[in-house]
Amino acid sequence: MSSTNLKITIDGSAGSAAPYEQLRAQIAARARSGKLPAGFKLPTVRGLAEDLGLAANTVAKAYRALEADGVIETRGRNGTFVAAAGEGAAREAASAAQAFAERVHRLGLTEAEAVFAATEALRARYAAK
Repeated sequence: MSSTNLKITIDGSAGSAAPYEQLRAQIAARARSGKLPAGFKLPTVRGLAEDLGLAANTVAKAYRALEADGVIETRGRNGTFVAAAGEGAAREAASAAQAFAERVHRLGLTEAEAVFAATEALRARYAAK
């Protein structure tokens, strides 16, 4: 299944990631790379669901995740747009890093232990791709 406007392809084979996650990842990657520039208007949930042969709830779930990550923004009846590149994601990452720093400090970890824990978590996450 694919959308020609966004060049999104959903792999429906066994063992592939959930369709909403494939959609979320592809839109996020295109937004980060600039292939979907800030201000680009995305298709409606129903329209994209129809193009991809997915349920509207699947596309809505991907859009909600992208909006929570600051990748896209919904402007009411005007539609859904790619957000300004990186601003939302950078703010979210800084907030998560601050929360992590506060938590490991409360746990009594040294700075070196905290850095090691974060590095291992990042290695595990990025190796899983």
